[in-house]
Amino acid sequence: MLRPDHDPAAVEVHHPQPIAHPPAAPLEPVQPGPAVVQSIVLPDGRVITGYPLTPESTPVPVQPRPAVSRTAVNIALGGIGFGAVCGGLALLTTVIATLTAFITQLITLAAVIFGGWIAVQIFGATGHRDAGTTVNIRKAVIKRNHFHS
Repeated sequence: MLRPDHDPAAVEVHHPQPIAHPPAAPLEPVQPGPAVVQSIVLPDGRVITGYPLTPESTPVPVQPRPAVSRTAVNIALGGIGFGAVCGGLALLTTVIATLTAFITQLITLAAVIFGGWIAVQIFGATGHRDAGTTVNIRKAVIKRNHFHS
């Protein structure tokens, strides 16, 4: 808040400026070696001395790590295999149930056909009861384990 004895035109407003940080260079492992100092002579005669930007020795390459661990791959493959087995077991139980129903229908059909054939044999297809064969049974006598007719 401004006091009444201050002139508003004399007030300076300062806006903060963000500090721009340069992007960080990626770190690469470098073999330590003897430091080589280079000197450069500029056209105006000044000499600049410093370390080179590119090292003369080649850095040791870092072994790349796989993006996914082998354990994670094995777990994923095990899950896929388990899913495939479960599907096969579900299909197997379905096949067994279907075969059981089919065999039951075949047994029922055979019983109906065989029962109908026996009914036809007993009751006859013509309906005549006199056309059968007559068998005379005589009185048999068994004496001392011998059959006498």
